[in-house]
Amino acid sequence: MHFILMNTPELREHTALALESQAAHLSGLSAFVGLDGFVDEIIHAVDVRTSVDSFTPIPTLAAMGHRIVEAAGKSANLELVTVRTKLGGNGPIMANALATLGLRVTYVGGLGYPTLHPVFEDFARRATVHSIAPPGHTDAIEFMDGKLMLGKHTPLAEIHWKNLQTRLAPGFFPRHLSQSSLVGFVNWTMIPFMSEIWESLLTECCPTMDGPRRLIFFDLADPQKRPPADIRHAMDLIRRFQKHFNVILGLNENEAEEVGTVLGFQRPTDDAAGLAVLTRQIFESLQIDSLVVHPVSYAMAMTQRGLDTIKGPTIKKPVITTGAGDHFNAGFCLGKLLGLSNAACILTGVTTSGYYVRTGNSPTVNNLSHMMRLWPEA
Repeated sequence: MHFILMNTPELREHTALALESQAAHLSGLSAFVGLDGFVDEIIHAVDVRTSVDSFTPIPTLAAMGHRIVEAAGKSANLELVTVRTKLGGNGPIMANALATLGLRVTYVGGLGYPTLHPVFEDFARRATVHSIAPPGHTDAIEFMDGKLMLGKHTPLAEIHWKNLQTRLAPGFFPRHLSQSSLVGFVNWTMIPFMSEIWESLLTECCPTMDGPRRLIFFDLADPQKRPPADIRHAMDLIRRFQKHFNVILGLNENEAEEVGTVLGFQRPTDDAAGLAVLTRQIFESLQIDSLVVHPVSYAMAMTQRGLDTIKGPTIKKPVITTGAGDHFNAGFCLGKLLGLSNAACILTGVTTSGYYVRTGNSPTVNNLSHMMRLWPEA
C-alpha cells in the first residue's frame, strides 16, 4: 500500500498566517506542565582525535555499537566530550518551548531542592517554576542517526503525591487544573510514582473542577523498561482523564509499537502505512480526543475526524536532537490551543521540532512562520 506523506506550500502558508494572526493573543493562554527535571549533558564520542582542540566524532550509533561489540572479552577506552550542558527532562524542555512561543507557563517538578539548580535559572525567568525535588542527570551521546541516553534517575523517586502536597501551597493542583488552558504530564516511565499521582488527581482534584473542558497532554517517554501491566494501567488512567479533559497522548515511533503490543495490536508493516494502522487501533482502543505519533521524518495524528500525516523538514546537519520530540509536542499542543486543523497542528509540531534541531534554540511564532515559508530541504 502506497502511503502519501502530505505537506504542501498551501498548508504551510495557511498555517503561517493562522499563527501570525494569533501571536498577539498567546499571552492569554496558559500551560501547567510537570513533573520531571534533568540536567542534560550533550556529548560526542571521540573517533579520532587530531589535536588537543579537535577530533572526529563517532558518526553513528551503529559505529558506536560495532566498537563496543569489538571490545567484548577485551576492553575499550572511549573518550566522551561534553559539548553543551542544558536544562533537560521532557517537562522542562516542553514547558520552555511553550514559554518561548509566548504562553504563560507554570512548571512543577524536579528542578533542584531546596534550591533551584543553576541550569534552570534561565527557564525560571521565562516561566513560574515550583521545584519539589532534585533533578536527574542525563548523558546524551548524540550521533548522526540517533542518540544514546544514559540516565541517572534516583532523585525522581522524591516526586510523589505526599511531597507534592507538602511542598506546594494548599489547593495548588485543583487551581491549576481548573484554570490552565493546557495541562501536561510527561515522562511517566522515569517517574516511579506518576501513576499514583494520576490516581490522586483523578479522585481528589478532577471531580471538583468547573469551567470549560481543557486540554491535557500525556507523554510516556520510552516505556520499554516498564512491565506490561504498568503500561496497561497507565493507559487506563489516561483514558479516565477523558471524562474531565480533551486528552492528547503523544508517542514516538518506538513508544507506539510498545503501547500497541501491550494493548494487543501489532504494526502490520514497517512503513508509514503500517504505523497508520497501528495508530488507528490504539486510538480506537483508548477513546481519547487525539493520538499523535511522531517518527523522525514525519508525524501523524488521529482524531474522531480521521488521520492526517505530515512530512517534516529535512535537516541534514542537526545541531541537537535531544529534546526534538518535546519541541514537537509543544508545537502540536500550540496548534490545538489555537483551534487549528489536525494537519496544521502536526505541521506546527514538525516545524517547531525542525527549527530546534536545526538551530539548537526554541522557536518563536515568527520563527515558525518564517520556516514554513522558506521550507528547508537541506
